[in-house]
Amino acid sequence: MSTATPKKTRSDRVASVELPPGRFEALARNLQRGPVLLRLAICALVALVLWAATGGWAPPLDHHFGEIPHRDVVARTNFSVVNEEATAKARQQAMDTATAVYDQDPQPMVELKARVLNELAQIAGAESLEDVDPQIWDSYQPDLAEGTPEPTDAERAKQFDLFKQALLDDASDKKIERVLDDVFKEDLEQFGVLTELPSEDYATSTKITIQQMEPTGVQVEKQINDVLLVSVRDRIRRQLELRMPSLEVAAHIFARLYDDLSGTLTLNEKATTEERQRAAEKVDEEPVMREIVQGEELAPAGERIGAAEFALLEKGHEQLLKELTWQQKLSRSAAVLGMYVALYTLCGFYIYKMEPRILSELSRFIGVLAAVALAVLLMYLTYRYHRQAEVIPLLLFGMTIAVAYSQPLALLLATAVTLVGVISTGTGLHEAVVLMATTAGAIIVLDSVRTRSKLLSVGFVAAAVAFFTNLGVGTLQGDPFVPTLQVALWLALWAVIAGSLMTCILPLVEKLYSVQTDLSLLELGDPAHPLLQELVRRAPGTYNHSINVASLAEAAAESIGARGLLVRVGAYFHDIGKMLKPGYFVENQSSGDNRHDALVPAMSTLVIIAHVKDGADLARQNRLPEPIIDFIQQHHGTTLVEYFYRQATDRRENDPDASEVDESSFRYPGPKPQTKEAGVLLLADAVESASRVLVEPTPSRIESLVEELTRKRLLDGQFDECGLTLEEVRKVGASLVKSLTAVYHGRVKYPDQEKNARTG
Repeated sequence: MSTATPKKTRSDRVASVELPPGRFEALARNLQRGPVLLRLAICALVALVLWAATGGWAPPLDHHFGEIPHRDVVARTNFSVVNEEATAKARQQAMDTATAVYDQDPQPMVELKARVLNELAQIAGAESLEDVDPQIWDSYQPDLAEGTPEPTDAERAKQFDLFKQALLDDASDKKIERVLDDVFKEDLEQFGVLTELPSEDYATSTKITIQQMEPTGVQVEKQINDVLLVSVRDRIRRQLELRMPSLEVAAHIFARLYDDLSGTLTLNEKATTEERQRAAEKVDEEPVMREIVQGEELAPAGERIGAAEFALLEKGHEQLLKELTWQQKLSRSAAVLGMYVALYTLCGFYIYKMEPRILSELSRFIGVLAAVALAVLLMYLTYRYHRQAEVIPLLLFGMTIAVAYSQPLALLLATAVTLVGVISTGTGLHEAVVLMATTAGAIIVLDSVRTRSKLLSVGFVAAAVAFFTNLGVGTLQGDPFVPTLQVALWLALWAVIAGSLMTCILPLVEKLYSVQTDLSLLELGDPAHPLLQELVRRAPGTYNHSINVASLAEAAAESIGARGLLVRVGAYFHDIGKMLKPGYFVENQSSGDNRHDALVPAMSTLVIIAHVKDGADLARQNRLPEPIIDFIQQHHGTTLVEYFYRQATDRRENDPDASEVDESSFRYPGPKPQTKEAGVLLLADAVESASRVLVEPTPSRIESLVEELTRKRLLDGQFDECGLTLEEVRKVGASLVKSLTAVYHGRVKYPDQEKNARTG
């Protein structure tokens, strides 16, 4: 049986050739990866949050309070608004016509009835007129008509006898008492007497509310005329004439009651005020409306939109939103979300090319998106509070991204946030240009933060840009000068406030985004730092080495445009792990004292390598920032501990029975430098250590040393992950040569020194 491999045809060989995927195919494959899908989902979530928070389905009001429109603003739909003037008149009228509340005290009427019945009993029990108190009988005498003579004594006695006879008559006596009881209870005691008309506040009201005293507390509404003293007297007279046994008796009793009928109704101020308020509230519940028709002018061109005009615009806009169909809402939502997709795409490709660490680290990615969303939402809210105030969150966002990442990224993202914010608030091109120019001015001058006043000065620069940009754009639009100047001044004020606020939140920004500004680096690099002081005490040689490395690395980093201050501070702390075992490092050893003589090379290597992990642990324990910890972990990369590796190799060659030497066991754990600054520190650290053993550190020898060490680390791949180019590596090497040559420059030997040199 043949086992030969079947021969492939020409077609099979052609078909087996696979070309690398094209750009779009590669993009499609990347979009199917889990981390990419997660980030896309987060982007979609942020877009939905912004759409919901800013009302992305509805167009915003495109006019604002204080604006001077260039053309007449007319109603876009029919709507109704409250006619404030007519409603105020109706409210006042309702309050004026509200019924006043009076408290009725029946006690005076009860007492009056008791006195009258008692007096009638005295009259009935008297033998003659002389036996009755003259004042009592006089009070029962009706007023005489004008011109009528006073009655004689005989006539008075006769009147008394007739009145007494009526009282002594059983039927009449009971009827008189019953009539008085009915008249008082049904009228005077229940409804009371009002001696005068209500005050002017209730002059238009024809009714009052009578509130009975406790315990009943019953309220009764009566016409004012029904309880006025004049009307009550007239009603009492008619009732007495109709119900008393005779007109004479009625006249005498009415005469007795006439003067003693006093007011029993007292105005209840509190209840009356509440009644007036209820009447006003009833009008407020159903105010007088004004109908606005579509096309009616709401704000004339060339005049400032005041409070009244803006209220009409807001009401019309509310009505317009109510009339939106679901198709219109869906169409605008699609447009808004499409804009988000376009901005995501633009910014995403830039970040992918220029700031890949944002995409690779999920926490950074979420932090940037959260800042974008927060900036848009704060712009939306502050605009509703005060126009032009939306520049504050925009400036804070731009400065935050510039501090945390880079100025180009800050400019791009600030432009995207400006676009979203302007569309959400309904402002126009004028505002967009001013906002973007202001933010760009702040970002451009925010190259570094070395002093506390830097951010405040950035705010003043942004204020100047805002002021002059607004004046220029306003002039081009033909806006009146004074309002344009006022807006420019407000913008300048908000910009200065934003700079002050950024000064306050800078520590929070550094913590959230794990960045260090020059200001915080200067504070961190203070020689009085506890860790550095402890390093001086425990390992003075290492401290001196760190200071020298810092000087070399700073100059080298600045030669390639990297952050020299960051490298300098990182160099201060890069060897703090050596303080735990200082005697094992050559810079801390005295002459002839080497502890490694008692150790095998592998153990010595472990002790040397351990200072990296010990340093990182010390840094975390003392809460040093992450960028500094990165320097500690990466300043040796994965380089080989050559001295002990060679010792181990030599022992292996001299002792064939010894185990094989594993090179990986003699390498630092890394990681390799991840930033240009870390790469510079790695090379500066190696060069500074090696230059100490040069017998005669001439410029040529220094240059040869630097080139050799640089070549070794290049070939070892130590700079593969930090982004350093060959040209930058060359510049770093040249800077190190220059700095070391300056340190080891030749000195003039004085006669005494030459003599000592000869005799020494």
